[in-house]
Amino acid sequence: MLTAVGLGPGDAELLTLKAVRILKEADTVFVPGGIALELVRPYAKTIVTLEFPMTRNEKEITACMKRNAEKILPAAKSGNAVFGLIGDPNYYSTFSRLAEMVKALVPDLIVETIPGISSITAVASHAKIPVNGAFMVTDGPVIPSTKILMKVTRPRTAAEQLKTAGYNDFIVVERMYMEGEKVYRGVLPEKTNYFSIMIARKV
Repeated sequence: MLTAVGLGPGDAELLTLKAVRILKEADTVFVPGGIALELVRPYAKTIVTLEFPMTRNEKEITACMKRNAEKILPAAKSGNAVFGLIGDPNYYSTFSRLAEMVKALVPDLIVETIPGISSITAVASHAKIPVNGAFMVTDGPVIPSTKILMKVTRPRTAAEQLKTAGYNDFIVVERMYMEGEKVYRGVLPEKTNYFSIMIARKV
């Protein structure tokens, strides 16, 4: 099993309780070095540092992901392997590409992610500003391929509106981490609880 753990924006006190527990329980913890290495050091029994060269060369990136996936797989197949990284493993992270390669090599391997405090949420606190309206986050393209809508109480109506802008894949999570949590994919309900989030994607 391979679990990616978000380590937060770099402050050791911003690791979640779950991140600390997962790191302590891991047989082997893999990190890309640097800050991530220092954050996991107090909790991990065995740490392996992987190299991820800074490049935009797609051929080099693919080769790097394959090398690192092959280093991780023995530990992931025989025990509990964890990959620790700064931020959140599902938002603009190295792990997304690494997970694709791992699943390509071993399709039936269980791969999970544990969210961490991302720079997207941390920066508002650091800058001492509230964010109460709509906002866009991007690492390059001006037109987003993914939209996240908060407090979606009428998901079916919201999806129909988003379809006109080219969005065609919708997931709604209702009461996330709460009693009565539900995840809707494909067929969306007419109404949901106030604590509902929609992810709309162009796929």
